[in-house]
Amino acid sequence: QVQLVESGGGLVQPGGSLRLSCTASGTFFSINTMGWYHQTPGTERELVATITSGGSPNYADAVTGRFTISRDNAKNTVHLQMNSLKPEDTAVYYCNAIIRNRTTFHFTDRTYWGKGTLVTVSS
Repeated sequence: QVQLVESGGGLVQPGGSLRLSCTASGTFFSINTMGWYHQTPGTERELVATITSGGSPNYADAVTGRFTISRDNAKNTVHLQMNSLKPEDTAVYYCNAIIRNRTTFHFTDRTYWGKGTLVTVSS
């Protein structure tokens, strides 16, 4: 059973910083893309940033230049460094990973989600 566990959310003042982390555990062959999405009440979950297994990042326009995504493949971990936080960044942040498993005859990819961590940006 694969699990994604997030940490690092909390309350921060506008202009402040937070670092989110997510670690994948369980039995699997490899991890492809990992990323972060956020969601506020009444809205759909939206992409924040993703990073490929080779380290290529992709960011939503709203966070470009303020957030940095990174990963440690040896530790099955992805991080999101969030700087210059704004009140509109307030949301539940979810870790996402596309994980590959191997059977006798083929590979299968499946998307997993963490339970989410709340980030609140307020003075």
